[in-house]
Amino acid sequence: MKKQCDPLVLTDEDILDAMQAMQGYVDITPGTFKEIYSISYDLALKRIRSLGKAEEIMTAPVHCLNKEMSLTEAASFMAEHGISGAPVVDGKGLVCGVISEKDFLRKMGLPTTAGIMSVVGECLTVNKCLVSGLRGHYVHEIMSQPPISAREETTLAEISQLFTNHSINRIPICNMDGSPLGIITRSDLVSSMCQTV
Repeated sequence: MKKQCDPLVLTDEDILDAMQAMQGYVDITPGTFKEIYSISYDLALKRIRSLGKAEEIMTAPVHCLNKEMSLTEAASFMAEHGISGAPVVDGKGLVCGVISEKDFLRKMGLPTTAGIMSVVGECLTVNKCLVSGLRGHYVHEIMSQPPISAREETTLAEISQLFTNHSINRIPICNMDGSPLGIITRSDLVSSMCQTV
């Protein structure tokens, strides 16, 4: 059975309410139902763990930014490639950070959940546009570091856990020396899970 801190843990009241909501006669006790649920949950976990590995769903090659790029160059690069985040590499080509729209928003003093209309709204209500404050700054100043990365053989269940544990939306996939091989986003992971259901 899942940990009690999990909000999705079924309570006896949940089970009784569900049984009462079912049409017809239900000849099962809450204890038996919980046992069935526990076994089903374990089987679902095993299924998720067997989904595959990072190398099977990663996008490769991956667009990377250099840590010495200006934020102006970085924003243009990301817009040109239609991406909202990317690994950052150092002078040796090794992943040393990750940058995303959230990092730009944080630098502008906005919540990381802000959308484009929040930025426009802020710029229109203050005398100085918040975006202009990004000029003269560089990727290495705002990137998230150290990077959370994974290897090609990392399982998708482990990737999912990394997303959850670190509240991130993308993970660079690197080789042993830290060179970027690809990237997996949350949407890549969700798509792969939907395809296997």
